[in-house]
Amino acid sequence: MTASRRPSRPVRIKADSRAVGEPLHHHWSQVVGAGRAAEGLRANWQEHLRTAAGECGFRYVNFHGLFHDDMFVYRMGEDGPVYNFQYIDEVFDRLLEAGVRPFVEFGFSPGDLAREKSTIFWWGGHGSPPTDLGAWAALVTVTVEHWRARYGPQEVRSWYFGVWNEPNFDAFFRGTRTEYYRLYAATAKALKALDPGLRVGGPATSNFVPDARHDGEKEDATALAVLEHVEDADSLEWRPVWIEHFLDHCAEEGLPVDFISCHPYPLAWALDGDGQGLTFSRHASATLDDLTELRRIVDAGPFPKAEIHLTEWNSSPLPRDHTHDFPQAATFIVKSNLETIGLVDSLSYWTFTDVFEEPGAGATVFHGGFGMINHQGIVKPSFHAYRLLHTLGDELLARVDGAVVTRDSASGKVSCLAYHYPDEMTTSVGVSEPGREAADEMLAIGGPRVLEIDLHGLDPECLLTVETVGPFRGDALAAWRSIGEPEPPTREELGALRAVAREVPQETLKADAEGRLRFEISMRPWEILSLRQM
Repeated sequence: MTASRRPSRPVRIKADSRAVGEPLHHHWSQVVGAGRAAEGLRANWQEHLRTAAGECGFRYVNFHGLFHDDMFVYRMGEDGPVYNFQYIDEVFDRLLEAGVRPFVEFGFSPGDLAREKSTIFWWGGHGSPPTDLGAWAALVTVTVEHWRARYGPQEVRSWYFGVWNEPNFDAFFRGTRTEYYRLYAATAKALKALDPGLRVGGPATSNFVPDARHDGEKEDATALAVLEHVEDADSLEWRPVWIEHFLDHCAEEGLPVDFISCHPYPLAWALDGDGQGLTFSRHASATLDDLTELRRIVDAGPFPKAEIHLTEWNSSPLPRDHTHDFPQAATFIVKSNLETIGLVDSLSYWTFTDVFEEPGAGATVFHGGFGMINHQGIVKPSFHAYRLLHTLGDELLARVDGAVVTRDSASGKVSCLAYHYPDEMTTSVGVSEPGREAADEMLAIGGPRVLEIDLHGLDPECLLTVETVGPFRGDALAAWRSIGEPEPPTREELGALRAVAREVPQETLKADAEGRLRFEISMRPWEILSLRQM
């Protein structure tokens, strides 16, 4: 990766605040991810959720492990099943108190129902089909009946119910595709028997692939694409795993599908010319391509009215990728979400917090965890990306490559969001592990970019705020490195880091007497700029 400082193409956007706008659905803030249910019992997880929901507008949260043994939901007693909902109640009560609803993921199997145990993660998720689908369906039924009694049928009807996580991968589901379909059928029928208005979906598969590795009953590692050059990947046909087959199967069997889910990470795996494993980031707009293809499949399929919820997404599915802590992750978030406006119902960032233990606890303060808030409550640039996306209105007035202008239908106020993703960065932001070297090289890519904003139809002499996030601006990692990377930081240092992570430069502008604002600025690579009416 070679650093470049050539000036990038300018971005020019113009809008009339009085023009008729298009409805703008905030698919970026509909759902956000977290690790597993038991982590939701912790005070800092709950604090981070309140922060993320309050400032970024997230409405639902999705996580694994609802039925795992550390939630103590199910065990087989001498006289039959014994159910215990105290831990689930604690997590769900806290979600609702924070103004967030559960995007339920039924899984993994409780130990007393699991065909195989401890197939995934250090905490030993039982990623195998239940031994008794009747007992599984009864568990789903009793659980949802409990929620309906505790929270009310109307509230529970507003939730989503997904079946399992990534069943196309052996460690997550030690079974076949047909066995997953049977599990889906048992779950969907149990839900609809309680209330036909409950929303169920699947198959929550990962990832988009250009080959036949997932075309059979189980993953076939011998069917991976072979690439002589990574650049060849852009010419391949990338498809979501199982989606078309799943939709056709459900239609044939008369099974309900209220929403489709899968995980479109832009990181891919293939074989090189010598048959060795190859890991690479796809092109910079791979997320746009994937969501466009998914939208086409659903529109043309037997369930064209089904919602589309991408229940996991990030620049990579690696929980120790240091790029997650850097400003370029934030720019990638804004770019991908603005490019995919109107295609899906949600694109769920994985995850809102570094209280996340799939590979165990993070060993350092900034360890490349998925979270937009680190374990100690320090917000990262990715948090600012979602915070600024949340400032956009619900009406789209203008969109160009690199910027949008929106209006809030209630207040009439206008907002603009722009980003500088360098032209030289032709791929999605790359992986940086085990160290930060690749992320540092990536940060040096690109030159300045001129941004020109021309707004008219504003209130005469109204005030607008400009806010810029990027390298050394809302950049907690840079602040930590500047004080010598203390590990662990003292309580005083943590307090200072929490404060500096929130320090984002702002200035105030004024429209002229005719209600017009012309604004020009040179943006540095990886910066995000928000301009919004006060």
